Amino acid sequence: MAKPRIPRAKARATGADVAHKERFVGRNEPAGLADIGEPFDWLNDNAKKAWREIVAEVPWLNNSHRGFLAIAANIRGRMIAGEDCGVQALNLLRQCYGQMGATPADASKAGVPPGDDQEDPAEAHFRGA
Repeated sequence: MAKPRIPRAKARATGADVAHKERFVGRNEPAGLADIGEPFDWLNDNAKKAWREIVAEVPWLNNSHRGFLAIAANIRGRMIAGEDCGVQALNLLRQCYGQMGATPADASKAGVPPGDDQEDPAEAHFRGA
C-alpha cells in the first residue's frame, strides 16, 4: 500500500515542500478547509486547554481534524486534571495523534529537523573515535 500524501500545510510547516519541491508542484489541495477554530463549547476547561496546546504543537491542523482533535483534547484534558486514564484511552489518544500527523514518527517522515544541534555523546563511540 502506498504511503499517504503529506498535506501541503504540513509540508510547509516541516519544510518538506522545500526539500521535495517536485512532489508539490501542481498539487491541488482540498478547497474550503478553514482553520481549526476554537474548541467546542461542550468540552470542559481542561479539554479546552489541551485543545489549544495541541493546536500550538501541530500547526497544520484544519477544520477537517476537529473530530480527532476533540477526542485527543478530551483525553489529554483528563490527564491535565490528574484523572486516571487507562490503556485504552491512551491508545486512542495515540491513534488520534497519528491520524492528525502529530506523532514523532510522522514528524520524522516529514523531515522535521531535530530541536537542538547538540551532538549525541554516544555518537563518538559508534564512530570509533
